[in-house]
Amino acid sequence: MANGSYPPVGFHFKVEFLFDKKGTQQQTDNDILFQSVSGLNFQMQTDTIKEGGENRFEHVIPVRSKCTDLVLRRGIFKPADSAVTQWCLDAFRNFTFSPIDMIISLLNEQHQPLMTWKIHHAWPKNWKVADFNADKGEVVIETFELNYNFFALE
Repeated sequence: MANGSYPPVGFHFKVEFLFDKKGTQQQTDNDILFQSVSGLNFQMQTDTIKEGGENRFEHVIPVRSKCTDLVLRRGIFKPADSAVTQWCLDAFRNFTFSPIDMIISLLNEQHQPLMTWKIHHAWPKNWKVADFNADKGEVVIETFELNYNFFALE
């Protein structure tokens, strides 16, 4: 290409949780390590309006945009070793919801951000631990499903 750029690879990224600095939760080194991130989507919700006097036509109009749930997967950590796991457990055990902002960065070879997605007002919706299976020697994966208001691409 003319300027030497190329499409970035999707395996080099980090996830940052912007916990309240005054609070007791601080992101640990374990909390940026994820196997996969999905759900950076906008969907357009629509309404259908039937054509008056003409039964063959319907008009589909955009109403509002909506974000899908953010899904994060990683090897499991003890709650004491992960502020993210503790944050989720606080929500599910104590019904204590503390929405936070997040930053997901796609990184280059020098570990510098190429693109950044700022997630606003995220809160845990689902937390799941993968099945244990004696026939397979796999890492135990925990999955976080987060609801959020919107994201901004920077």
